Amino acid sequence: MNGSSRTVERRVAERRAARRRPTADESWFGAFGSADDTQMGTDDAAPTSGPVPLDTGEAPPSSTFDSRLFSRQAERIVSAGQTAFDRIFRTFVGARAALGVALVLALAATGLFGNRPSLPAALVSVAYGSLALAMWLLPNRRTVEPKALANVWNPLWLATIGVDLVCFSALHLLTPGSSLNYVALLVLPVLMAGVLTPRLQALGTAALVALILFISAWLVVLAGGNMTQLLTQAGLASAGFFVITVLAGELAGRLAREELTARGNMEMARQQAALNRLVIEEMQDGVLVVDRRGRVRAANPAARRLLAPEGLCRPAPFQLRGVDAWRQLVATVERAFLESTWPEAGRDVALEFAPGSTRTLRARVRFTRQRAAQASEEFCVLFLEDVRNMQARSRQEKLAAMGRVSAGIAHEIRNPLAAIAQANALLAEDATDPAQRRLMRMVADNVERLKRIVDDVMEVAPGQPSEDVVIDATAQVAAVCSDWARSAGVPLGERSVLRVELPGEPLGVAFDAEHLRRVLVNLLDNARRHASGKPGAILLRLEARDAGRAFLSVASDGDPIPPDVERYLFEPFFSTRSRGTGLGLYICRELCERYGASIDYRARPGGDAHSNEFFVVMRQLPLADNEARLHLSP
Repeated sequence: MNGSSRTVERRVAERRAARRRPTADESWFGAFGSADDTQMGTDDAAPTSGPVPLDTGEAPPSSTFDSRLFSRQAERIVSAGQTAFDRIFRTFVGARAALGVALVLALAATGLFGNRPSLPAALVSVAYGSLALAMWLLPNRRTVEPKALANVWNPLWLATIGVDLVCFSALHLLTPGSSLNYVALLVLPVLMAGVLTPRLQALGTAALVALILFISAWLVVLAGGNMTQLLTQAGLASAGFFVITVLAGELAGRLAREELTARGNMEMARQQAALNRLVIEEMQDGVLVVDRRGRVRAANPAARRLLAPEGLCRPAPFQLRGVDAWRQLVATVERAFLESTWPEAGRDVALEFAPGSTRTLRARVRFTRQRAAQASEEFCVLFLEDVRNMQARSRQEKLAAMGRVSAGIAHEIRNPLAAIAQANALLAEDATDPAQRRLMRMVADNVERLKRIVDDVMEVAPGQPSEDVVIDATAQVAAVCSDWARSAGVPLGERSVLRVELPGEPLGVAFDAEHLRRVLVNLLDNARRHASGKPGAILLRLEARDAGRAFLSVASDGDPIPPDVERYLFEPFFSTRSRGTGLGLYICRELCERYGASIDYRARPGGDAHSNEFFVVMRQLPLADNEARLHLSP
């Protein structure tokens, strides 16, 4: 961003320096190209009703201009991408056409009142009016560049300024005693040259007009006119033309500088807008810009994801009203506009997509004119965040602090625990009383339990980030399932309580083999503990969802987990068993996060035999060729 801004400032400085040193082949507008202006608009969309409008992959409707912000002329200019030079040139072309028509009408009106114009003047007037009108009506969508009028031999210069000089001079010379004063017509080519051509060329045009005026005055003097009066009039008119040329050039230069500055500022505004758009699109919180009518003007991907039951809702603009799931959100927006204030911490809004499928969002509202007294709010900005994510982040922060403390405590417990175990073993060698041996066995069992807790805590203690290790998930999951069934006494086969569905080819994932074994064994133990024991009561499935993710799920047919238990599933030291440590699922989550994977739980819809499902989403990476060959070899 800083480098781009410096580039724009350097270009602006170079162009300003070039304007301070105008040369013979560049006009005041020579610094400009034909770059389009920024096109600003507001999106509009018809209200939607019924279910949540999901993203269909279609392009959003084209932008239209907001009449409150742009006049019709500004809309036309911005839409056409015209430069100031092109706009002024086309204005002159239109003025020439109007002047040509007025010239013909003036001759016709003079003839009606009995003052018959001369035939040469009438022919010149009709010819000029036809040429000017034809050039104005001629369709030309190409943008006119400043260099087109920097050369007097250019067809565009000859067809405009050149034709004006010839025709108006001819009218002035052919009708010296006419009641119509054609000298005023020469202001148009002089003004056009002063605005659109280089300075020396514009002064040359004014000098040529002055020469024509002196020649005309001299011809009248030869015919018997008053020399002093005629030459004085020609001199004053010539001086006026020079003044018009200089003033027009200065005004054109100022306009050129203003446009150059505006274009530089607009380019920086474009870059800033692109940066803001990138930041907002990458935000984890949802951002909505909503007007008073409930129409969403802008929505980032996070907001579109929160407003849809799955996937993304349609891109902005869209209407909030009319969708049943968004009724509370609409009420929140209306309340915000009515009160014009909102709590700093926000309020909770529930989106009910279907019976039993509710998502609670924390809505924070900010207004665009908070500091303006008695200002009428037209837009508000909604920041949306899933309450579950907020709670998970808060728990994660607490758990991170607790994990560091627990790791230190666990490390200090190891030495006394080893001493207790050793002393208990020495006592057991000499103990003969059954009651004493029973007490020593209780001590040994609890020492082993404490050792497992310490090992679990040390396993998830903060350490160095793990490197990407690509393993064959198909082979690893198959081996773990076989070992687990053998150690748990679960027979394999069609009538087995465990049903395994694996892909028929190697599947590379980023995970450590031993850590994946630990995660999978924990999930299988939990599934067996809550499953019914019928054939196929536990379903394990491994599949590749897309090019970048692998999906591993363990589902069981036990009773669904209650909501008050579900929220604490992955928290440490939470267990529904009296002798459980409550670290199993917490360790699984920590191990998954080390390798960029995620683990979660969901209750399947009613009617599905496997109502409970824990699933792990892993990063899919290509396997090395030798690993794939080893997997496929007999």
